[in-house]
Amino acid sequence: MDSVALQQELFSYIRLNIPAHLSLVDDLCELLALSADSVYRRIRGEKPITLEELKKICEHYHLSLDQLMQLKNESVLFDAPGLNGAPAPFSAYLKAMVMQFNYFNSFKSREMQYLCKDSTIWNFYLFPEMAAFKTFFWSKTINNQPDLADETFSLAQYPYTDCYELGQQVIREYNTIPSVEMWNLESMQSTINQIAYYRDAGLFKTQSDFDAVVHSFLQLIDHLQLQASKGVKFMPGDTEVSYRAPIQYYVNELILGNNTMIITLDSKPMTMITYSVFHYLFTRDERFARKVSVSFESLISRSTLISKTGEKDRNRLIRRMCCHT
Repeated sequence: MDSVALQQELFSYIRLNIPAHLSLVDDLCELLALSADSVYRRIRGEKPITLEELKKICEHYHLSLDQLMQLKNESVLFDAPGLNGAPAPFSAYLKAMVMQFNYFNSFKSREMQYLCKDSTIWNFYLFPEMAAFKTFFWSKTINNQPDLADETFSLAQYPYTDCYELGQQVIREYNTIPSVEMWNLESMQSTINQIAYYRDAGLFKTQSDFDAVVHSFLQLIDHLQLQASKGVKFMPGDTEVSYRAPIQYYVNELILGNNTMIITLDSKPMTMITYSVFHYLFTRDERFARKVSVSFESLISRSTLISKTGEKDRNRLIRRMCCHT
């Protein structure tokens, strides 16, 4: 493929991977500080793009030249949002997640496959007490936030209402995306362990704080069980007229797996994997997505569907999940 064809292929790829309502030409005019005519000439291959322009384009659209030029290697380009920034409050992470889901929902067609080693983060924002505890835990124990070093968890002192509201926004966006999730018996175990650790270490300020968090956790489990029985996503307290996208829950009792998501946007896959507990990497590499998808489908074939059908297996799983609380 010659340089003109490669340049045309570059812009064709970008056009296919941005939401349909966005103008590629307008976006490139702003990015490259060029006129519309100059951008059109580059898109048609009449004017070669410079290395500096190529760098800006790749950074802006999260592109891998290896993939675009079809180089036969096994390198995969991942983006790590927030990697170069200073440590930020957890609310900043949730704001970024809201923006990410807004982006997903800007596409006409969306589908999500999620292999859950642990519960998805947004589930913990279904109820305010659980949301406050997990935000405190992540901020104090994972992010080592200095002002929390000697603090114990108190709902009155650390309600994190801003994070709860942001988490609710994430859930509402997530609820519009048809999903298939694969869980296992350990998917809630880390949260159970965290609550037990804080209890045993005296990190709950009062007994009522502990009781409220446990009650909220059980509410979360009950909501997920109800959601599974209905086979659709909805907010706590919603009636059937408010039900949103379909969801299928599978349980695999043999494989622990990891936290991996494939979200397909207008037939184009994006793969996301977590690291350092709640941070994530993502790639648009279709080879990587195919590899993950084949593995996911293989696990699905060896798993039990517990949404809408499978009441016996669903209830057995919930009992086994909750027997540790």
